[in-house]
Formats: sequence, C-alpha cells, structure tokens
Amino acid sequence: MAPIPAHQLLIFLLQIGLLLLMAIALGRLAMRFGMPAVVGELSVGVILGPSFLAHVAPDFSQWLFPAATEQFHLLDAVGQIGVLLLVGITGIHMDMGLVRRKGGTAAGVSLGGLVVPLAFGIGAGFLMPTSLIPANTDVSVFALFLGVAMCVSAIPVIAKTLMDMKLLHRNIGQLTLTAGMIDDAIGWFLLSIVSAMATTGLRTGTVVTSLVYLVLVVVFAATVGRPLVRVSLQAAARSSEAGPTVATAAVLILLSAAATHAMGLEAVFGAFVCGILIGSSKGLDPARLAPLRTVVLSGFAPIFFATAGLRMDLTSLADPLVLVAGLAVLAIAILGKFIGAYAGARASRLSRWEGLALGAGLNARGVIEVVVAMVGLRLGILSVEVYTIVILVAIVTSLMAPPLLRLSMSRIQQTEEEDLRAKRVMDPLPGTPVGS
Repeated sequence: MAPIPAHQLLIFLLQIGLLLLMAIALGRLAMRFGMPAVVGELSVGVILGPSFLAHVAPDFSQWLFPAATEQFHLLDAVGQIGVLLLVGITGIHMDMGLVRRKGGTAAGVSLGGLVVPLAFGIGAGFLMPTSLIPANTDVSVFALFLGVAMCVSAIPVIAKTLMDMKLLHRNIGQLTLTAGMIDDAIGWFLLSIVSAMATTGLRTGTVVTSLVYLVLVVVFAATVGRPLVRVSLQAAARSSEAGPTVATAAVLILLSAAATHAMGLEAVFGAFVCGILIGSSKGLDPARLAPLRTVVLSGFAPIFFATAGLRMDLTSLADPLVLVAGLAVLAIAILGKFIGAYAGARASRLSRWEGLALGAGLNARGVIEVVVAMVGLRLGILSVEVYTIVILVAIVTSLMAPPLLRLSMSRIQQTEEEDLRAKRVMDPLPGTPVGS
C-alpha cells in the first residue's frame, strides 16, 4: 500500500503544528484570566474552523482544512490517542482511599447530582426539535445520550479549580472531588451502554449484553487486571530510567481501550478502568509517570481539544431554533446539576452554602463533556448543531465554577480539622491535568 502522499503529509504537519501552537498560546491566555486552559484550547478550533476562518478566508480555510475525510482522519487519529491517554491519566489520579473515607456523604451528593440532570437531559432529548436530531438516530437513544452528557462532571477541571483557589484541603473540596469521581465512573458505564445501543439497536438483549460486558470488565479488572498491571509496572520499574514505566503505562491504557472497544463498549471506559488500576498499583513511583503526563497534557490533549473545536459551528446559533434549543439545554444542564447536588447535600445533613458549593464545583463539565460529545458525533447520535450546543455547555459551566465557588465558600467557616489538613496537605492528585 502506498504511503501518505506528499501534499497530504504537508497539510497534516501544518495542521498539527498550527493547532498545537495556538492551543498552547490561547490556553495560557485563558489561564491568565483565571479560566481553565481547555477554554482557550477549544477556541482554537472555533477560530480555525467553520465558525470564523471559513467565513473570513474561505480559500485559505479550504486549503488548510480540506473537506476530505481521509485528511481529517489523520487529525482524529492523533486526537484519539491523546484523549485515551488523558482519560487514563485521569483514572490514575483517582484517590480510591478518599472515595472510601468520604463514601457515604459523597454517594448522596453524587446520586443527586447524577439522577436529576440525567432525568432533565433525557426529558430535553425527547423535547428536542426533530430537525436537530440526525435522521438515522433513534429518538430514545438520542435522549439517553443527552441525559448522559448532562450528568457528567470533569475531575481535571474540578481539581485544577480547587488547587488554584486553595480549596483542596477544605471538606467541601474533598467531597466535590469524591462525588465527581463517582459521577465520572458511572458516566462511563452509561456512555458505554448508550453507545452500544446506537451501534446495535435499542433492544433488551443489547442492554443486557452491555451490562454483562461491563460486569465482566470490572470483575476481570479486580481479579486478573490488578495483578497483571502490578507485575507489568514492577518489571518496568527495574530500569533506572522512567522510559519503560511510561511506555508500559501507555501500552496498558491503549490495549485496555482496544479491549473494551472490541466488546462494543466505549474505548475511553477501558482507558479509565486501566488508569485506576495503574494508580492503585502498590509501589508505583508517581514521578516515573511525569514524562507521560507532560507529553499528553502539553501535546496530545491540546491537539484533541483544538480538533474538537474544529467541529463546532457557532454560526448555527444564528438560527433562532438552534439558539433557543442551546439556551434551554444550557439552563437544564446548570439547574439539573445544581438542584441534584444541592438536594443530595441537604439530605446528607450539609448546610445550604455547602450544598451550593458542591453544585458549583460539580457543574464543571470540561474535558469529560468534550469526550462525550465527540463520541456522540462519531457514532452519528449528535448533529453538528447539537454537538456545538454540548461543547458550549462544557465551556460555560467550566467558566462558571470558580466565581460561584468563591462566593459560596466565603460563607463557610473553616474548621480546625481543615486548618490541620492545610498544614500537611499534599496534592492528592499529583500531576492533575492542568487547566483541562
């Protein structure tokens, strides 16, 4: 088979170089204004995509981003590797000890923050104008997918926000992280089920098969996967260099993603589970994975987010129907998560301001929402218009979190326990994706 043609290679290299350059620059600019870097990275695609460049310089846009499937798939391939490694790293940074310690209260907050927005999103999906739903998509599958998109949170964004605001040692900070971890884990389960429905049809057998596969994945991970990951990392750690450990972790994450993808589940679910196994592996030196974090967070991830933004078409919001639908979905996403988290917090005997703080923190969708939206677009569940709306939700909710957290936390008295924790606190998520 002939290698990639010279012109396609040239365009690909220019695309990658320009996307990464602008993603780094605008990501840093966003951070200077107190926003997550992902906002700037996503805006790269908006600037270079159909929302702006295609209107300002259509000829140049057509040359740099030709409407050729195979050309765009080259970018997709790089982006998919990046997002799988990013999700794996997020799994590595899950503090399972924290989940066990705060499990009861966090479960109540998580349940409310999951069920209410899920129900709101499903309802919105059924009410969505049919003109915005792809012709071959089952309305039930579309509604379930939108519900999943509304109920997820983003651990990377939450963790970075808490660190920047020096709230990581506060009880609310710990609870927000724990509840977010639970939400994300369940979100991957739900995403895998809905994805299976979209590819094989909405049938009882499909749901049962998906659940069986999910159970098998969890059982395999707990029984065979855990010791296999531990032995692999221990073998890699015999080297005095970090390279073998980095390579082993990357191989494990990618092969796990391939395994769940082969089962009809989402590849990101396998990467997430494998990340948890790597992070909980005894004797692992986190410093050895620092090079992997650097490459993924500074290279692959920004390219993925910039590529995701290329598929956004904000000019579609000029259509009154799309604009109204977008504002309605945004309001549903924000209110659903706030109401659910607040109700869960109050049921767990937390104060009103604590409930509002948890709602503000868990509202940040960030990277997870982008991943979910990309999956929906790839499977044909979402139209470009609805995809744009979902990405808009990810950006707006990530921007909302810091000021709302600052407002609510200013009314919560710091306890002596938190004072002691502040003195000895060490980042429980070393290397958390900065600004993602």
